[in-house]
Amino acid sequence: MTYSETLQYLYNSQPAFHLVGAAAYKPGLGNTVSLMQALGNPHLQFPTVHIAGTNGKGSTSHMLAAILQSAGYKTALYTSPHLVDYRERIRINGIMIPKQAVVDFVEHNRQLLEKVKPSFFETTMALAFSWFASEKVDIAVVEVGLGGRLDSTNIITPQVSVITNIGLDHTEFLGDTLEEIATEKAGIIKPHVPVVIGEACAQTRPVFLSAAERNSCDILFAEEQSFTHLPDCQLKGLYQQKNIRTVLSTVSVLRTRGWDIPKEAVSQGLMRVCDLTGLQGRWQQLTILSPKTHSLNIILDTGHNSHGVRAYIDDLKLINNLRIVFGMVSDKDVTEVLRLLPKSATYYFTQAQTHRAIPAPELLNMASAVGLQGRAFSYVESAVTEAINEAAADDTIFIGGSNYVVGEALRLLQN
Repeated sequence: MTYSETLQYLYNSQPAFHLVGAAAYKPGLGNTVSLMQALGNPHLQFPTVHIAGTNGKGSTSHMLAAILQSAGYKTALYTSPHLVDYRERIRINGIMIPKQAVVDFVEHNRQLLEKVKPSFFETTMALAFSWFASEKVDIAVVEVGLGGRLDSTNIITPQVSVITNIGLDHTEFLGDTLEEIATEKAGIIKPHVPVVIGEACAQTRPVFLSAAERNSCDILFAEEQSFTHLPDCQLKGLYQQKNIRTVLSTVSVLRTRGWDIPKEAVSQGLMRVCDLTGLQGRWQQLTILSPKTHSLNIILDTGHNSHGVRAYIDDLKLINNLRIVFGMVSDKDVTEVLRLLPKSATYYFTQAQTHRAIPAPELLNMASAVGLQGRAFSYVESAVTEAINEAAADDTIFIGGSNYVVGEALRLLQN
């Protein structure tokens, strides 16, 4: 098979959450254990850091990987979802897995995959861990897919567990209170493995303390740690300051476990995190030449629930002459998100090419009900193109609401 044929096989034969939503969710570790055993348990061949949380876990994972890479370690990074290229999910020292390695894994293990019938995410994780083991990485930073306790990544026993924060998201799977969601995410806490908590509140703090006590492990709350100053970071956005505190707290724990991470590696990793890891879509700023031959500022952010949008809303409100391309998927707190957005902006409501997307006319009606003004576009490409064509020299275009909207916009802009 070619690479494109291999991807098509995976999408056709295995349910992918980013395409079909709940139908792809397979809670529990049964499939994963079967896959790992058949592959020789590659996840046991390298140390890991495990990162969960409602928001910020992608940024935190990339920052930590960049720091470890800057410290001289051969660093693997497993994240999800991808924005443009499937291989973004699986990297070593920032380099995506080769296309041929994806093809070879599927061809060599096709019978196994058809016997176990894993989800798309489980197969991707098995591919990643097998490649990391074959490449003899020094350490892997592993981002949880969904939740924690029942997520397939929870087969690892890491050097440190990290939980960035808790918000109301994926409530159909994780529970509809902060305590219930915190309990699911605290499921990554392992016996005698230290845990770092990025943000806690009155409802979630007792859940984390109780889980740490049950597992006889040290717990560190990043908000309570004092740092002389927070290093500059290539990732912009006021909300990244909280993620940076979480990362610095995690680095301090890794140092106590014998990892040599000089101060210079921390500052270098943060200052070059996007360059070193290929991270995109987190308050990402692009400058393009518009059809009117003036330069135009475009910002993209993948925050896709009210908790995530609150993180960047203060930054957004600082911008004048704002045009917003926005689309969401149906399993999010849509009305709550729309209420947060600035009413003074011009909106281009759209939908990504996934069954989970809210149809643009429906999203426009919901937005109008909370005082937002705009038009509906059935395709992200047409919404972005119209925003660019209408933008004046001092306008800024913001693109967000969904990983899928940002991914499709990036594909268009990069081409």
